[in-house]
Amino acid sequence: MSSTQSKLPEIFDKREQKITAQWLEQQQAAGRKLNPAERAQAARLSGEFVGLLNAAVRQDNSGEISGPAWSAVRDFLVSLSTRRVQDGYSPSETASFIFSLKQPLFAALREEFGSDGKVLGDEIWLATLLLDKLGLATVEAFQKTREDMIMRQQRELLELSTPVVRLWENILALPLIGTLDSARTQVVMQNLLDAIVQTRSDYAIIDITGVPVVDTLVAQHLLKTVAAARLMGADCLISGIRPQIAQTIIHLGVDLSDVTTKATLADAFDLALRRSGHKVVRDAAAPANAPAR
Repeated sequence: MSSTQSKLPEIFDKREQKITAQWLEQQQAAGRKLNPAERAQAARLSGEFVGLLNAAVRQDNSGEISGPAWSAVRDFLVSLSTRRVQDGYSPSETASFIFSLKQPLFAALREEFGSDGKVLGDEIWLATLLLDKLGLATVEAFQKTREDMIMRQQRELLELSTPVVRLWENILALPLIGTLDSARTQVVMQNLLDAIVQTRSDYAIIDITGVPVVDTLVAQHLLKTVAAARLMGADCLISGIRPQIAQTIIHLGVDLSDVTTKATLADAFDLALRRSGHKVVRDAAAPANAPAR
């Protein structure tokens, strides 16, 4: 902590309303145009931040923001960044909340201490250090929140892109579309195993018709999923083996001899039905072109 007490709290006490009003104008100029509701919210947040900043500087005017005196300010900035990510703000628009405070604060310091160059220089330097560090902390919190949101959305998309379909009372199907990497394999495996347990199914069909490329890594992922399903007591079949994929698998030397493979999902379903003691027959009384009911 500095050996001398900062004059910033004195400035905030005397000129808080003026500083906040000018700060709102700077935010309006530096960021997005605010409607009346957003402007009211910005005024509330600005007033709250000035109060927290004032209290923090009174306790710690060292120019660092990592101490316990600044914990409330840091929490405020994390909350602000999270809200602005959700509201669609950009990083620069979010950072301008802090950096736009410089001009009104420096103007207030010049009005108050313009005749004392040393005090003015010391206070502007302290304010610059604090606002720069607070601005960087705001951007870091914004980026972390956005990255967490993107990762959560990616996980949700993976969940949606790997549905397990119950074809029959003891037969499941897992149609895969797109690439199959390590992260998605974990989701595929977990979804399939959970479905096997919930439905007590004996057969699971993994359909790779929608997988554009099958390389060694994809084949290994498929084998791991098949092995996991077997450990849960389900026989696993792979359908969608196109001629190109068959040639690729042979060329790569991947051993799928222990796995039942079929060209189409219909073939795999028919095999699973027969293995489970069922078969599908046409009703002889129904015409071939009869409409579905």
